[in-house]
Amino acid sequence: MRRAKVVVGAAMAMWSGVALGATPDLGWLAGRWCEARAGQLIEETWLAPVGGALIGMSRTTRGEAMQSFEFMRIARDGAHTAMHVLPNGEAATVFPMVASGPGWVRFANAAHDFPNTIEYRSKGERLHAWIAGPDQEGKPMRIAFDYTRCAP
Repeated sequence: MRRAKVVVGAAMAMWSGVALGATPDLGWLAGRWCEARAGQLIEETWLAPVGGALIGMSRTTRGEAMQSFEFMRIARDGAHTAMHVLPNGEAATVFPMVASGPGWVRFANAAHDFPNTIEYRSKGERLHAWIAGPDQEGKPMRIAFDYTRCAP
């Protein structure tokens, strides 16, 4: 019986991609992703993984004016994988990976105000992402992004 519990536990750990310090294959995130909404262009670019790390950047523009930008890195921090986000030149916030599966990954940092959760899901030539957490009044808020691959 004990052996069965260990096997089941190990299988669950491998399936989740989180336990046992596993690093998921996030190569599907690589590329240039764009979404146009409400007169804005949101671009997010991820370089292919090298040395176990992905480097990304994002910017939101309206016409020729840049409204926001951020730099991102997904890498292993000791025994865990985490996303480091540097928005608009601010200090990095670290979001440990909390769940993953084939074609999707979720990061969370409960101590951060907004967002405290970030998720990406690959859907062929589309990338669905969302950020979530409490708004300024403490109510749950979620912002979705529906990216498509765009020209280099």
